[in-house]
Amino acid sequence: MRAQLLTISPAQIDRLLQPARVRHPRKGLCTTQPGTLLRHQVPTRGGPPDTSVPGHVEADTVAHCGDTTAGDYVNSLTFTELYSGWTEIRAVWNKSAHAILGELKALETYVPFPMKTFHADNGSEFLNWPLYEHLTGRRLKVPFTRSRAYRKNDNAHCEQKNWTHVRQLFGHERFEHPELVALMNDLYANEWSQLTNHFRPTFKLLRRDKHGSKTVRGYEPQPKTPYQRLLESPEVLEATKQQLREQHAQLNPIQLKKQLETKLRNVFTLLGNLDRESTKA
Repeated sequence: MRAQLLTISPAQIDRLLQPARVRHPRKGLCTTQPGTLLRHQVPTRGGPPDTSVPGHVEADTVAHCGDTTAGDYVNSLTFTELYSGWTEIRAVWNKSAHAILGELKALETYVPFPMKTFHADNGSEFLNWPLYEHLTGRRLKVPFTRSRAYRKNDNAHCEQKNWTHVRQLFGHERFEHPELVALMNDLYANEWSQLTNHFRPTFKLLRRDKHGSKTVRGYEPQPKTPYQRLLESPEVLEATKQQLREQHAQLNPIQLKKQLETKLRNVFTLLGNLDRESTKA
């Protein structure tokens, strides 16, 4: 058996294991630990989300855990506004309830719109008393809803951004060093936020019509950036629009892209150095 294993080629291994891989496909790693204590306090969202006015937010976390969820690692918090698509990402260490709450408080003061509703999945980083009291204990309460169990599409806008704004940027590497958090947030809050929110247009779904067994979707005639959608909204204050215009006038997408690539190399260079040091230790 040992002699045969030493002489077999990788291609032959793939051919022999193909039937087993078809029967037992590998699933993506899930790091959502259900927050059971508040499941009866936080209702599920009834019907589709409101995308007609700014302020309705979805949130989720992305685990940079590599091939295993064991141990400690960095997580990315995705914060997406549904009307415009404005998205902010922040890195946190171990996605504790207090770390997530701290980043959400900071993002509320940073984004160019007031938060009207908040929707998240059933993870314990969201279904906890500190976040619940922060949203519902204020003078102007923010309705807090959650996704149905095992229905990832209930958080579809944010799940899409998990791929386009996090995975396409950092991939599926394991980030198990807290020193990476500051570098990632410097990239997320500056070049990445400005590039995606000011210069990356997207089509917005306007309607969904059912024709027999087929679903026909209607989109905007022209794609728009989150920045453009906020400028067009009568719900956004004129002072906020002026601040956005002044910020936009100072941005250069080519320069942002160059700075982004430099900071991205710095992150992966530090990751490689830290991985080698931990291996030696």
